[in-house]
Amino acid sequence: MVSKSIFKKIAIFGTFLAIVTNIYTATYPSVHPSKCSWKCTQNDDDIAVDLLSSWEKVVYYSKRYLFDVKEQLLPGKPDEETTKNDDPADIHLMAFGDPQIKGIFSNTPYITRLDIFGNDFFLGHIASTMRRRLHPSHIAVMGDLFSSQWIGDSEFYNRTSRYMSRIFGRDISSLEQIKSEHHDKDGQYQVDWESWGKKLDKIRATEKPWDLGFHHENVYSWDPQNEDSLFINITGNHDIGYSGDVTYQHLSRFHELFGSDNYWIEYDTDTDHPWRIVVLDSLLLEGPGLQNEFIDVTWEFLYQLFERRFKGSTVLLTHVPLYKEEGICSDGPETRFYPEVYEPEPYKSKLLRSHNHLSEEVTKRVLNLIFDNNKPGIILTGHDHVGCETYYNKNSTSGDWKASKKIESPGELLSVQEITVKAMMGEFHGNTGLVTGHFNKKTGLWEWYFSLCPFTIQHVWWISKVSALLTGLLWSIYILL
Repeated sequence: MVSKSIFKKIAIFGTFLAIVTNIYTATYPSVHPSKCSWKCTQNDDDIAVDLLSSWEKVVYYSKRYLFDVKEQLLPGKPDEETTKNDDPADIHLMAFGDPQIKGIFSNTPYITRLDIFGNDFFLGHIASTMRRRLHPSHIAVMGDLFSSQWIGDSEFYNRTSRYMSRIFGRDISSLEQIKSEHHDKDGQYQVDWESWGKKLDKIRATEKPWDLGFHHENVYSWDPQNEDSLFINITGNHDIGYSGDVTYQHLSRFHELFGSDNYWIEYDTDTDHPWRIVVLDSLLLEGPGLQNEFIDVTWEFLYQLFERRFKGSTVLLTHVPLYKEEGICSDGPETRFYPEVYEPEPYKSKLLRSHNHLSEEVTKRVLNLIFDNNKPGIILTGHDHVGCETYYNKNSTSGDWKASKKIESPGELLSVQEITVKAMMGEFHGNTGLVTGHFNKKTGLWEWYFSLCPFTIQHVWWISKVSALLTGLLWSIYILL
C-alpha cells in the first residue's frame, strides 16, 4: 500500500504538472508574441538575441512572455494618436488550415469517440483563444473541414453542427432551421439536391452572364446580430470531392449549410483604397469531371470577376495550391485519373481522381484573370498540411508567371505571395495563420503580411485536462487517507 507521504508527493507533482500545462495552454500565444500578433514581419528573435548567453536568453524570453501576458490580461488604453489617425483600418484576417474533423458512428469504439470529442475541443481552444486575443474582422477555414466527403447527409449535418458550435462557437439556429425544413421521415437532415440542381440548370439555360449571386459588397458578417466577424468556409476535397467525384448531392448540401463555393466581396470601392476577397472553388477548375457543368460555372465566375476590371488589391482564398515545380514546397505536382477500366464505379473512367496542385496552364489563367490589374495581393490555400510560402512572379515581357521562393525583381511586373496555411490539426501543432493588410498612403497600395502562430501537439492539451482532473482526485484521496 502506498504511504501517505508518497501519495502526497505524487499529488504535488500532479499539481505542478497541471498548473504548468494549463497556464501554457491558456497563454500559449504569449510564448511567440510577434508570430501571434497582427502585422508580424520579422522572426520571433531579434538578431541581437543570438549574442546573449543562455541565462540572458532565459531572462529575455521570460520577460517578453510575462509582458505579453500582462498586456492580454490588463490591456492599456488606446493610443490617442492611433485613435485620431484617419488612415484606412488595417485588415485582420485569421486563417485555419484543414481541421478535417472525423465522425462518430454506431460502431465507433469508445476510445475513438473520446479522441474525437477531445479533438473538437482542442481545435475549439485554438479558435477561441486567438479570437479573444486578436478580434479578427475575417476568419477563413481553408477547406477540408471534414475528414471525408463519402458520408450521408445526416452525418454531414452532424459534423457541420459540431464544427460550427464546438470548434468555432457560432450560432447554429440557422442550421437547425434548415434541418426542420429539409429532413427525411426519421427527422434527419436530407438535402433536396434535385430541386437545387433544377434551379442551377434553369439559370444555365439562360444567356450568359449567369446570375449566380457571385457579387457582394462590404460584408463584415453573414449574421450581424449574432456574429462580429465574417466567417468564410472554403470547399476542400474532403468536403465535396475532386471534380471526378463531385455530385449534385455533394455540392448542394455544402451550398445549403455553408453557402456558395464561389463568390467575391468588394470593399471600399468608392475610396482610394479598394480591396476584395475572392473565394474560389479550385476543385472545380479542371477535369474531366463527373458533372462538367460545375466546372463551367466556376470558369463563368472567373470571367465575370475579370470583367469587373477591379482597381484594388485582392485576397484570394482557395483550397488547392497553384502550380509550382518540385522542390519549392514539400509536395511536387501530382495529378491522378481514374483508370479506363474502373470496376467499382465504371462511370468514373478516366475522370480526374486527385491533384495536389492546379495544372500549370490553369494556374496561369487563374492568375491572369484575378490579378489582371497588376495590383499587389495575397493568396491563401490549404491542402498541403505542412504549409509553404511561395511567390508568383509575373514577367513584364512575356506575361508568364513563375513560382519561386523569393521575389524576382529584375524585369518583373508583379509578385503575388501564396501562403499554404499549415494545418490546425494537433499533429501539425495547431496553427493559426494571421494576415494583416496595411494601406500605405505614400505608395497608394495595400501591403500584406503573414505570420504563423503555433500552439502544440494535441497531447499537451490532453495532459493539461487529464492532469487537472487527476490532481483533484489525488488530493481528495489524500485527505481521506
